[in-house]
Amino acid sequence: MSGKRIIKCPNCGTFNTNKEYCTNCNTLISHQKKQEIKAEAGKQKRIEEAIYEKENPNLAERLKAHPNFLYRIAGWILYSAIMVVSAIGAGLAWFIAMVAAG
Repeated sequence: MSGKRIIKCPNCGTFNTNKEYCTNCNTLISHQKKQEIKAEAGKQKRIEEAIYEKENPNLAERLKAHPNFLYRIAGWILYSAIMVVSAIGAGLAWFIAMVAAG
């Protein structure tokens, strides 16, 4: 068996030999190249999501860094409230686990 691959273009119907793109209409016909492009697009999307998460902090963090003094105070109050609620939740979870353990 030779190394020739004959692929029919889904767009125009032209048969192509060992090509990534159709010689007639320049449509991508290589399945391997399609998978590579899809994998690269997925990787780029994950990178963009990570950048977005890093550059767009939550409301409390944005308020703490605000140039207006009153907004900074509100940010610290909100941040403190979140921490207090988290600490109460953690303590309650610990207490329930200790009661359940006997």
